[in-house]
Amino acid sequence: MHGLMLPGLILPGQTQEKKCGMLSGGERNRLHLALTLKSGANVLLLDEPTNDIDVNTLRALEEGLENFAGCAVIISHDRWFLDRVATHILAFEGDSKVVWFEGGYTDYEENFRKRVNDTTPKRIKFKNLSLKFDLEPISSGWLLIKYNRELRH
Repeated sequence: MHGLMLPGLILPGQTQEKKCGMLSGGERNRLHLALTLKSGANVLLLDEPTNDIDVNTLRALEEGLENFAGCAVIISHDRWFLDRVATHILAFEGDSKVVWFEGGYTDYEENFRKRVNDTTPKRIKFKNLSLKFDLEPISSGWLLIKYNRELRH
């Protein structure tokens, strides 16, 4: 594990000598995060990356994303985190409306409230969606995934 960690993601002393299978869930998450940020990828897909991490790991994640040269697509309910790292918001606002907004979450929320002329939050009602996937082998080890989107009423 030596040499792979980012500042803030360093595992303490004896933990660095453990085999990966012996690490706790939080320690494994820190290791995976460090490896992901150091992987040299140009696109990161992060689904709720702030769940179950401590403050030091959160700060290291923010720093790693700020220094990341590629594009990070982040799905998060952590508004404070989004304000710190997001430069654009892709918002699904209901009624199948998708909005691309340049700026952080607080700016987006202010813009949204101005656009809908409302200051009170409302629960969004979603349409039932059924996805059907067809898997088609296209070469050794690769699958083509086709899906059909059907709305159920």
